[in-house]
Amino acid sequence: MATVNLTVNGKAVRRDVPDTTLLSEFLREELRLTGTHVGCDTSQCGACVVHVDGKAVKSCTMLAAAAAGGEVTTVEGLANGGLHPMQQAFHDNHGLQCGFCTPGMIMSGVDMVNRYKDSGRELTEAAIRHELEGNICRCTGYHNIVKSIQDAATKM
Repeated sequence: MATVNLTVNGKAVRRDVPDTTLLSEFLREELRLTGTHVGCDTSQCGACVVHVDGKAVKSCTMLAAAAAGGEVTTVEGLANGGLHPMQQAFHDNHGLQCGFCTPGMIMSGVDMVNRYKDSGRELTEAAIRHELEGNICRCTGYHNIVKSIQDAATKM
């Protein structure tokens, strides 16, 4: 058993869990934060993306114990009294259909915008499409997802 102490969406959390508990499982089963979706368990689809210490991580391939001492933000933790600009942009630009990939797309989008702004690089459509290669959407064809990220980038 591992004792996992971390901050999730601004709240201190402590749980004893089996050593093999994945971060995605910890968030969904222990904390009931079901916005983190698990689509593949092999790090291929990106539906499980969360931020660990400010960086996008596929939580289905990270042990909960590896996040101990860190800060985790899930899609539920992005908003602070209202929708985060990325969440609002996905709503405004119809960046989803079934919604299964949406939490991972939103979390990846926030990370992408932050990294590009910090580096001073331009976040072009081509750059967004390249960055989204680790996220799979089976419904939308990505056009409105790209538009959503572009829109949010102007507001973040």
